[in-house]
Amino acid sequence: MLSGRISFVIQSSRAFINICTASKHTIDYSRVPKINENDLSEQFVRGGGPGGSAVNKNANCVVLTHVPSGIVVKCHISRSQDENRKLAREMLVDKLDAELNGENSVSAQKKRLKEEKYKKADYKKKKMAQLKEEWKKREGLL
Repeated sequence: MLSGRISFVIQSSRAFINICTASKHTIDYSRVPKINENDLSEQFVRGGGPGGSAVNKNANCVVLTHVPSGIVVKCHISRSQDENRKLAREMLVDKLDAELNGENSVSAQKKRLKEEKYKKADYKKKKMAQLKEEWKKREGLL
């Protein structure tokens, strides 16, 4: 009796795994490059823009340089230096991924999925308009 329950759980988990891996809308994160902190050169500079003296007097703008590739990222989205450091690293990973993987980068995959979604929606709209037009002709409304 107990073994039946265990096999049921195993079978249902396999089905769940198969459903997850068989989904056509998955993004492959396996090729995203890992950043080694020793490869980074980090500088803090004074920012500019709206915010007045709270922004202009504090060095909360982060400039990250990835030494092996020479990619430079400047981040001054937030007034918090710590938050800008995290955001700059995320931006650097995105840029490295785009440069190294090209069409297989995460951003390119997301862009393709978005375009497919809009194409499907556009197709549905055109199909419904065509069906409505045909219906109006059959009913003699046009």
